[in-house]
Amino acid sequence: QVHLVESGGGLVQAGGSLNLSCATSDPTFIIEVVGWFRQAPGKEREPVAYIRWNTNSGSYADSVKGRFIIFRDNAKNTVYLQMNNLHPEDTAVYYCAADRALLGFMSGRPNYWGQGTQVTVSS
Repeated sequence: QVHLVESGGGLVQAGGSLNLSCATSDPTFIIEVVGWFRQAPGKEREPVAYIRWNTNSGSYADSVKGRFIIFRDNAKNTVYLQMNNLHPEDTAVYYCAADRALLGFMSGRPNYWGQGTQVTVSS
């Protein structure tokens, strides 16, 4: 059974940074892609970034390109989202997500989800 556990959210001022962690448990080795979605109150859930588990390069939403970096530590089975130069509009609940195929993630409906972590950016 696949489990995702998130941490690292918090409150920062605009221009600050946070690092989110997604610890993965994948005993049957079925996960191909891990990434992040976010959802702000009153807004639709949107993808933020993803990475293939066995690579160390990520893909990003246009809104976060140049500011966020996704990377993995394979030894720790953990994926990180380093968020720099945060804006108030980045405020949202961030959800780690994973799927056994890239297509599942790209569809917007990955099979596995973390519990969410709150990111709040003040002006």
